[in-house]
Parts: sequence; C-alpha cells; structure tokens
Amino acid sequence: MLNYVLNPLKKKSVKVYGRGLNISGKDSRILCKEITGRSLPKAKAFLQRLVDGTENIGGKYYTKAAGEIHGLLKSAENNAETKGLDAERLIVHASAHKGYRFMRPRRFKMRRQQRKVTNIQLVLQLK
Repeated sequence: MLNYVLNPLKKKSVKVYGRGLNISGKDSRILCKEITGRSLPKAKAFLQRLVDGTENIGGKYYTKAAGEIHGLLKSAENNAETKGLDAERLIVHASAHKGYRFMRPRRFKMRRQQRKVTNIQLVLQLK
C-alpha cells in the first residue's frame, strides 16, 4: 500500500501518483510548492502559462516539469468527475520526492551518470 503525505476523507478527495517521471526533483519541488493550496482551475491555468512561456518563476519557465504535473492534474480532475466531485471547489496538495535512480546504459564517456527520476503525489480535496 502506498503511503501518501496527506490522507483526507475518501469521499471528499482524489489521489494521483506519478511514479518514475523523468523530470528534475528540484524543479518539481518548486512547482509543487507553488501550486499547493490553490484551487484546481487556478493551478491548471498557472501550469499552462508556464508551459506556454507567458509566465515565469524567478526567470525560469520549468516547461518539462510543468507539463508533467499538468498532465497529472488533468488525470486527477477526470477522477474527481468520475467520483462526482465539483472540480471548481477542489484544492490541490502536491508533493515531490526523489525516485529510484538507475544508471544509464554503459558507455565509456558517460560512466556514473544517473537519470533524474521524481515521484509526485497529488491530492485534490474538497474545501
């Protein structure tokens, strides 16, 4: 059983887990901190503006991480609609953790390089 950082009531919440995503852990932690506490439509719009390049955080756009988290939010929204929850009233709680790192295929010049792997937990909760 997977342990989530936040465990709200099952009838009023939706959980989504992105495992082994090839994005930077640092970038994903920054984005999770930015969208935590926002409503679902505002968080989705913010991430879409980052992907489009119309808004930035400290001069950076974080397009790859923002695109992955945006996809997870869409999945969570679909799960909420299936459960019958109102998407406008959902609050986002996001957290990013370091994933299992594995070595790249062996080549002489690229020895000991590891891929960036991140796990992301999203919990949408009715306010």
